[in-house]
Amino acid sequence: MGDDEVREDISREWNEKVTAAEQMVPLVGRLHRERGVEVTLHGRSLVGESVTGIVKAHRFARRVDDVEFPVQTSLELLRVLSGLPLGPSVLDLAALSVHPDGASLADRVRSAVAGTQTQAAPGTADVVLYGFGRIGRLLARILLARSTTVSGLRLRAVVVRRGSGDDLVKRASLLRRDSVHGAFEGTITVDTDRDRLVVNGTVVQFLYSDDPAALDYTRHGIRDAVVIDNTGKWRDEAGLSRHLESPGVARVLLTAPGRGSVKNVVHGLNHDTVGPDDRVVSAASCTTNAIGPVLKVLHERFGVEHGHVETVHSFTNDQNLIDNFHKGERRGRSAVLNMVLTETGAARAVAKAVPELAGKLTGNSIRVPTPDVSLAVLNLTLSREVTKAEVNDFLRSVALHSALHRQVDYVESPEVVSTDFVGSRGTGVVDGLATIADGRHVVVYVWYDNEYGYSEQVLRVAGTMAGVELPQVPRTATPAPPLTPERVDVT
Repeated sequence: MGDDEVREDISREWNEKVTAAEQMVPLVGRLHRERGVEVTLHGRSLVGESVTGIVKAHRFARRVDDVEFPVQTSLELLRVLSGLPLGPSVLDLAALSVHPDGASLADRVRSAVAGTQTQAAPGTADVVLYGFGRIGRLLARILLARSTTVSGLRLRAVVVRRGSGDDLVKRASLLRRDSVHGAFEGTITVDTDRDRLVVNGTVVQFLYSDDPAALDYTRHGIRDAVVIDNTGKWRDEAGLSRHLESPGVARVLLTAPGRGSVKNVVHGLNHDTVGPDDRVVSAASCTTNAIGPVLKVLHERFGVEHGHVETVHSFTNDQNLIDNFHKGERRGRSAVLNMVLTETGAARAVAKAVPELAGKLTGNSIRVPTPDVSLAVLNLTLSREVTKAEVNDFLRSVALHSALHRQVDYVESPEVVSTDFVGSRGTGVVDGLATIADGRHVVVYVWYDNEYGYSEQVLRVAGTMAGVELPQVPRTATPAPPLTPERVDVT
């Protein structure tokens, strides 16, 4: 085949993908808007994606079997789904495409979604953000970019201390622009007379207070709300329970490791332990959320006898820009000029979500001069000898086919660096090419966006607390196909 023919084939193939993706966009949008259905592909949401974004999402399957998931297959699935009386749910096209012997694609889809057709929406829950810093604003971005019908969470108010006469204007600007995560994709209208923002058609009331027990949320029509405290000021049961004294509050979720009796929850690991009586809960730390799922599956598959976790963590607001007094050791030194060795409780905290790892892990952290995305190095001794290919193939399959596919992601590329993981889907992304295996000794490298990836986990816990999580369809993970080692994915 000549060069001209090759170019024509490549161009034709691309145009066919684009054509199919263009037809998918309105189908995905209508399912989302009209029926409360979130369409995903290998756990990646297609809601609001561009045509090119949809095509790119289908290339992700190459990480498993070197074959892209066909865009045309997704289009066929969506056409079948559009003709069914679906109820609110999260549907994964890749999982729906796996059908038993003798069953047609349409029959497989009808069987898989049968349980959702008469299912009522789980309802919505009011959310109040107490604090509007790095995590608070990302939580707001995620909530305001999604349909309430799908997320089940409705942002109603933000509580902050008034910083200046034009406080609301400045808060709106920080929501609209972000040096790390870029511009907010949406519309923001500032209503200074009523102290509120109107974002993508949602009214968000701003309340000014420094006392969590001094507010009456019911005056603003807020009932049975989940207050997400992202200030970190109160971290024990007594302090966080002050929120419950304010009318309109039903539950409190802390975006930092809880102390004392506060339950630390990592969604995907122990969120099923949250019951109606758990009114104050912690979403643990960003590092615990990143490494916990990876450590859990490694322990279940290979057995972890002991290990050390070293996190290379981006600096945070609690450090000084230049040398100055700080009550913490070393943290008074300039965050933008130094690597700062500090302690982390993440390794110990993992044991609270994965009790079988209790006493087996140690940990430290090095704060480095980057604004976001961190790296955890898991240095483990396993119960048996393994190879690099065996470990990687297993973790790759977990990223696509396990119940933890929303938490664990996987990449193989010789060119990725920290900024490539800003806004990453997975709470922790395994860097397959960096894996080291020598007998029973294994080193696994896990990237994580300590802001965005963690915020996604926080909202999953909030959904669990409020009882508004949507069912995943299909309900069971599909088996992983045969895998081949040492592949390279450069996208």
